[in-house]
Amino acid sequence: MSARLDDITQELKSLLRPEQFNDYSPNGLQVEGRPTVVRMISGVTACQALIDKAIEMEADLILVHHGYFWRGEDAVVTGIKKNRIQALLKHNISLLAYHLPLDVHVELGNNAQFGKLLGFSVNGDLGKQNNNSIGLKGALQESASGNELAALITDKLGRAPLHIPGKADPIKTVAWCTGAAQNYVELAVKAGVDAYITGEISEQTVHIARETGIHFYAAGHHATERYGVQAVAAHLVKRFGLEHHFVDVDNPV
Repeated sequence: MSARLDDITQELKSLLRPEQFNDYSPNGLQVEGRPTVVRMISGVTACQALIDKAIEMEADLILVHHGYFWRGEDAVVTGIKKNRIQALLKHNISLLAYHLPLDVHVELGNNAQFGKLLGFSVNGDLGKQNNNSIGLKGALQESASGNELAALITDKLGRAPLHIPGKADPIKTVAWCTGAAQNYVELAVKAGVDAYITGEISEQTVHIARETGIHFYAAGHHATERYGVQAVAAHLVKRFGLEHHFVDVDNPV
């Protein structure tokens, strides 16, 4: 089956409500390709490797979390940016990208899907931004030691997290926010949870975790954000009957 590109973008506008966000990059259609879509590729980041795979698979549309034209970057289209955009235009492939709207969607977002993957219950969030949740908090299905929670993350993500041990033993409550949300560790401390999971870690994060006693897990920016884009793609498949392939271009960060 096929769908009009305009219908897909309108569906995602209704679903993800990008107009509600003051984001770091434009959300929605970033590069326009052919007007009809049959085959869709999804991935975390619109890197050259993902584009090359989409070309190889003769895709009409790429759907990602990390697209182009980030706030503060040089506006000129040269080098890597030129190569990527040129490849999309040459092969008439559209690029759809959703950043914050894809993080916080209550059902299909990265945070919601990450919690579902780990089997966490949800009983609140770490705060609000424009009435959208900043991270989530909840509880483990079963209490676990710090090492046992690390093993669960490893099993589900296929990579071991960096773990800064905390005081709670066992761990019962947890907060999480995917990607580069290490600065939210202080919100997790204020929420009173035993552990906090995100994608990245900074130098100061280690000291905050040690001095407050919270377990901290850096599970990978890419690794924690593979799931929202797949959930949104599955929604489009159900809605329009598109052919879809998720392409995981591994990133160790």
